[in-house]
Amino acid sequence: MTVYQLPVEVAAFTSWLAELASRLRPGAGWYGVFVERDPEGMRACFDGTEILPWDVVESLLQDAGEPVDGPLVARAGELYAAAAAAHDRRPGGAAALAERRGLMERERRYAEYRARELGERLRSAPEPAERAGLENDLAWTRDDHARAAARVTELTTRLARLTPASAPEGRTEPPVPPPAHPQPQAPAPPKRRPRGARYAWLEESAEEQAAVPVLPTGGAAPRGARFGGGADPAAASGEAGARGGTDPGADPVEAARAAANAVYALQRLRAQGRSGEAHALLCEALGGPPARLPALAEALHRAGLGADWSTLLWEAASLPPARLAAVAGALADAGRPADCEQLLRQGVARPVEELAGACAALRAEDHHREAHALLTAFVRVRAPEEAARLAGADPRGLVPQLLDAARAVSHSRERDLLHALRVAGLAGA
Repeated sequence: MTVYQLPVEVAAFTSWLAELASRLRPGAGWYGVFVERDPEGMRACFDGTEILPWDVVESLLQDAGEPVDGPLVARAGELYAAAAAAHDRRPGGAAALAERRGLMERERRYAEYRARELGERLRSAPEPAERAGLENDLAWTRDDHARAAARVTELTTRLARLTPASAPEGRTEPPVPPPAHPQPQAPAPPKRRPRGARYAWLEESAEEQAAVPVLPTGGAAPRGARFGGGADPAAASGEAGARGGTDPGADPVEAARAAANAVYALQRLRAQGRSGEAHALLCEALGGPPARLPALAEALHRAGLGADWSTLLWEAASLPPARLAAVAGALADAGRPADCEQLLRQGVARPVEELAGACAALRAEDHHREAHALLTAFVRVRAPEEAARLAGADPRGLVPQLLDAARAVSHSRERDLLHALRVAGLAGA
């Protein structure tokens, strides 16, 4: 049996990385954010099978309180450059770098599009609570954009070093720092959204090519998952299906056909650089029958479009409560508990009133395990006082469920929740 041995440079870097991580608090700072977002990817980087992006290394050093011009940062740059060079020289390294760079470029463009969209919503948001939520989303989106831009620069530099004109083998240099992550570009003219039967979720004939702008203009009601499905007939029909009656997406043949058509359309749009229209297509999928989404997940992963599925789950976390519960239930029923739990974890940032509605909808459909997962994620990341506010929406039903969820997290979390419930007058509910 052939045993893969890490290059010496990679082993040295991963050893240094493990030592750095031992100084950090698990679940706190940027380290906690990265592990929460991509636990498998972080594990692969610590094992040495992948190389951690340099911006992540900088963030971990920031968590450790290291100054940017300190000796540890300089040493990290030397180890990182040597490990990246050794990793990239492996067979297929250039192709892997090019593929990763393409993915990061798509992420950069999507974050740019998303930031413009959030900025427009922020300018028209009258309520302080809504503004606070949008400002938080915009800050994270800008961070995503900066990191994606930095990674495009880094991957381009690493790819260039593999060409014949690059430095002699064995000579390594510290990674080129990202530019001071670029000036915002002027918004591109709105593109036309794809229509027709080949796009699966719209159920129109191929001859019907009526186009609608991707971004809402004038007084038109916004559409898509991130807008809560407002004024979207497809979303309304899907909501009706979630409440009862015959689910139009339950037919596995129809679900497979719709998924295949959607993947074909996404591949065509990605190849043509029409990322905005590709994103709109994903949002259309969320407006269709929830029972079709597991088939779409399988088709996307088979086609190497797993990043699109992650984007779709992120958008689904912003759906209205009943719709969120319907999507989570469909994923659970189809044997995709990891996707279901990821969706619910991403959804816990929404207002407590909406989470109470989502819990009620899940339990009404006998998805008790998923309701418990949602509450567990909630008490893990939200303050006990907010959990008490959530319990106030339905004290008889939610108080025992929240206590069970807190108990599953830790004894101290259960104790803190009990105290908050007593202060709110709900301890005896």
